[in-house]
Amino acid sequence: MNPKSAKQSEAMAGERFHSVRGSHAKETAEDYVEAIAEALQNKGSCRGVDLAKVFCVSQVTVSKTMARLQTEGLVSFEAYGPYSLTASGAQLAVHAKRRHAIVLEFLISLGISDGTAQVDAEGMEHHVSPETLEVFKKVTATLNEKSKNRTTE
Repeated sequence: MNPKSAKQSEAMAGERFHSVRGSHAKETAEDYVEAIAEALQNKGSCRGVDLAKVFCVSQVTVSKTMARLQTEGLVSFEAYGPYSLTASGAQLAVHAKRRHAIVLEFLISLGISDGTAQVDAEGMEHHVSPETLEVFKKVTATLNEKSKNRTTE
């Protein structure tokens, strides 16, 4: 490989890894705001220990992640206080929950068990495009209608 091609190849690899790291950070943000919204809805508050239990991570990891999310304008909190979502964080949580529900319903409509569908949806929800989500919704509606017609016959 000539030196120019090697440098181009390295640059492309660097861009790919940078993109992947950005995607992972976005996934984490979506998971955290979704978990905070759920805790707020179910318990009325959300603390670091709650998130540490949900994600099976240390409270130090939660603190570091929450500091990043605060910098990104998704959460707000005072030292040692409960976490709350900003308007942007709440909007992201609703968006993530909706995507999760679409993917989950799609997988279940294919006949995948609830447990497996839950696990798979958790990973897939972050990687599907809006176009794919629309197709998932249409296919799910079609499959559910066919299933409903079979049960009424």
